[in-house]
Parts: sequence; C-alpha cells; structure tokens
Amino acid sequence: MPSYGALGDLLVPEHTVLLTVECQQGVVGPTAALPELARTVRESGALANVARLVAGAHASGVQVLHAVAERRPDGRGSNRNARLFHAAERLPVRQLPGTDAVRVAPPIDVAAEDLVVRRLHGLSPIQGTDVDALLRNLGCRTLVVAGVSANVAIPNAVFDAVNRGYTAVVPADAIAGVPSEYTPAMVRHTLALVATVATTNEVLACFERADGGVRPG
Repeated sequence: MPSYGALGDLLVPEHTVLLTVECQQGVVGPTAALPELARTVRESGALANVARLVAGAHASGVQVLHAVAERRPDGRGSNRNARLFHAAERLPVRQLPGTDAVRVAPPIDVAAEDLVVRRLHGLSPIQGTDVDALLRNLGCRTLVVAGVSANVAIPNAVFDAVNRGYTAVVPADAIAGVPSEYTPAMVRHTLALVATVATTNEVLACFERADGGVRPG
C-alpha cells in the first residue's frame, strides 16, 4: 500500500474526482439483475465503503461523478457484439432510463453538486461518454475509481483513465466482482500495475487532511 504522504500528494481536492461505477439499484440493490454481484458488493462491505468515500469527498470538496449504465426498452444503440450484452437482454431486471434500477443505490448519498453520467452502450464509464470532457473541465488529474464490477467496468475505467493521462487510484476494498476471490487477484495482478492501490481508510485520511472547502467553478 502507498504511504499516506505519497497518496496525499495525488489526492489534492481541487484536482481529484471520485468516480462511482454502476452503483445503481438495478446492479447493487436488493432486487438487482445480478443477485450474486449485489450480494458480494454488500457482504464484502464494498458498497458501504463507496458510500463512505462519497461522504468524505463531499466533506473535503472533492468532486463526485456517478457513472450509470442504462438500456433503452427497444435496445436501440446498445451493443450486441458480446455474450454479456445478450445475457443482459434476458435478465429479469432491466436498466431502463427513468426507473428505480438506474438510480444510485443507498447508502450512497447523491449531493446537488454531484455529476451523473449515463451511458447506453459499451462496457466503460469513460469511453464514448461525457466523462473525459467533464474531468478535463474540472481540472482533474487524479481519478479515484470505486464500484462494480471488478470483472468488467472497473478495469475498463482504470485503463481508460490511464490512457487519457489521468492518475488512477483504486480503493481495493471499495470495488467488488464475482466470484468474490476474483477481485483481489484482479487488483494484485492487473490494476496494481497501472493504478495506485489503497484502502478506503487511506483515501479518507487524505481527504480529511485536505483543506476542503467549495471547489472553484
């Protein structure tokens, strides 16, 4: 794990954004489309840690951006070029725009100053969405990535962030995938090669030591 000093140098509030990935009711809620993933993210404490990170970001002036996956009822514009997309079409819970399934799940608090970006296609919360432009306009240099899943969207987000010149920080106890033992392997053998891996407590300690205040517009 990084030292507090080194991590603190990365997590300067005015240049840091916290990105939550697919922490929506239809993915991590009690009636989610993928019950095993929803159960894992809750039982592991990852969802609670995402909520703690969001609260800490709000308190210290770190911008929060929530990335949500959606799908039109007719599927128009969505991918059909992988097994995952065909499986999603058959799930009992669909991530339809305007429904509870695409609302950020408790206990995560969405503040008025948070940004919410919704995507209708692809596997990444960054590629092909407004996220990159928003990050640049916010002056982001360090992107903290939390949420689900460690199988697909989280590694996509980390690689896309690094490819675009951002420094990625991954709180390893604030992400989850299935099976549960896959997540630490993904972190150790893949994400740790391209991102700074930390814990939720380490990130929050850096947030708490920051001056905080309101971000400049």
